[in-house]
Amino acid sequence: MRCPYCTSEEDKVIDSRLAEEGRAIRRRRECIACGRRYTTFERAEEVPLLVAKRGGVEESFDRTKIIEGLNRACKNRPITQSEVESIADDVEEAMRADGRRPVPSAEIGREVLERLRLLDEVAYLRFASVYKDFQELTDFERELGLLLKKSPPKQGAEESP
Repeated sequence: MRCPYCTSEEDKVIDSRLAEEGRAIRRRRECIACGRRYTTFERAEEVPLLVAKRGGVEESFDRTKIIEGLNRACKNRPITQSEVESIADDVEEAMRADGRRPVPSAEIGREVLERLRLLDEVAYLRFASVYKDFQELTDFERELGLLLKKSPPKQGAEESP
């Protein structure tokens, strides 16, 4: 590290502490040559997240694409923008933690569907219809059948004899 005042490369660390909610380290340094103090920050370099599309093309992960798709699926549903943002955050975090590079786009879609199913079944079906490329009514029926098997019965629903 070069001193910003005299450009000497000789310094000593006086104090180190976590900064930015643990994502960085703040260091107070003192230059050996001129005696002046300065602060440096150490952060992990963010590795770009690449996505492998169905056609074999790779592109950078774009969180806004997830948010736009969720917003279309959640239109006129009781879902807040903060819930949409939370799903996008969770999916991005899961993809970064996965470790596979590049991440298959199908995996991103599955992660979104998994979280959306827990939040709102109608929005789930809307998203699934695009993600799974529904072509016929039977595609909706099949997905709805799977959804009904996985979903617990609604509270207060009366059973018929």
